[in-house]
Amino acid sequence: MRQAVYTLTVRTQGQGLIEITGEVAGWAEGQAMTAGLLTLFCRHTSASLLIQENAAREVRDDLEAFFARLAPEDEQLYSHNDEGPDDMPAHIRAALTQTHLAIPLQNGRLALGTWQGVYLFEHRHAPHTREIVLHLAGE
Repeated sequence: MRQAVYTLTVRTQGQGLIEITGEVAGWAEGQAMTAGLLTLFCRHTSASLLIQENAAREVRDDLEAFFARLAPEDEQLYSHNDEGPDDMPAHIRAALTQTHLAIPLQNGRLALGTWQGVYLFEHRHAPHTREIVLHLAGE
C-alpha cells in the first residue's frame, strides 16, 4: 500500500460554498493509484466540507440561505462573539456539517456520483485562507 499527503490551500472571498472538486480530483489522479481511499480534513473550526450537487447553482444558494436561518447572526443569541457577529454562527454551522470526508478511489478516479462535487463551506464573512489536508492511501 502507498500513501500520499498534500495540503490544499483555498482562498475564500467570504461566506459561501466553493467547489474544489477539480483541484482534489486532479491531485488524487496524479498520484497514479488505481484503488484506495482519499480522506480530506479541514483544519478550521469556522469552515467545513461537503459533498453536494454541482450542477444547479440554486442548490448552493438554498443551502447557504438555510444555514443562515438555522444559525442566525444575532449577538443576543450567543455569549461567544470574540471575532464579531458571524463568529459563533460559523462554529455552529461547522459543527452541523463536516470537517472531514472520505471518498473512494476507483480505477484511478474519485468515485463521485454524476452530480456530486466537493465543496469548502466558508462560514465567515471576511476572506480567509483555508487549509485542507488530503491523504490518499491505496495501490
